[in-house]
Amino acid sequence: MLVSVQMSAHIYCGTSGYSYPPWKPGFYPAKLAAKKFLAHYASRLNAVESNYTFRAVPSEKTVSDWIANTPPDFRFAIKAHQDFTHSKAAPSQEFAARFFGALAPVQSAGRLGPVLFQLPPYAKVDSDRLLALIDLCPEGSRIAFEFRNTSWFVDSIYRILEDRRAALCLAESEKLETPRVMTAGFAYFRLRKGAYTPEALAGIAADAAKLRDQGKDSFLFFMHQDDPTGPKYAEEVLKLSRK
Repeated sequence: MLVSVQMSAHIYCGTSGYSYPPWKPGFYPAKLAAKKFLAHYASRLNAVESNYTFRAVPSEKTVSDWIANTPPDFRFAIKAHQDFTHSKAAPSQEFAARFFGALAPVQSAGRLGPVLFQLPPYAKVDSDRLLALIDLCPEGSRIAFEFRNTSWFVDSIYRILEDRRAALCLAESEKLETPRVMTAGFAYFRLRKGAYTPEALAGIAADAAKLRDQGKDSFLFFMHQDDPTGPKYAEEVLKLSRK
């Protein structure tokens, strides 16, 4: 059973994924082997959002490698498997138990961040489906929901999330920006704009620092797989938030 223990608040910042050879040599050393990417990444950033888990339940070896290559203060945010979010019906309790059971060693090692349920753009508001997904999650686990259809941005959905202590993922891109509604004791940001100015990064860091001062953890993830812009943004946010 996954249980989330709240300690002093922190800012966790990184990118969606880390296994990107185009990040050489701007972020990864030019001759760094792919199997050493995670250890290097974790020496500079303190969180990563795993996209791998969207398509596969992580194996024991994968989970073991995650733990072995990261320090104790590192966190893995886990994207929920597509069977949760992209199938017509919610998956079985058996599948949910297998998925969350695979994450148990990450939790035991103190590395588990939130599990993100990213619904597809065509999925319109459905409170019953939302409740069914929440009920599949182990009690006490941190979960966040990213809605990519504006029909979800209504008070009734915010109340469900708040009642169940689930976070509304605060996502932003050129196409859609989630209303800034806090529904949980932590915040989950997906920062998907094409570019961020130094002023914008300073604002992101300041917002996360305010949440930290309020006792709330923040999890912030940039994109940009084709070049090292994303991890450099994340490094800058972490640097600014420590001032």
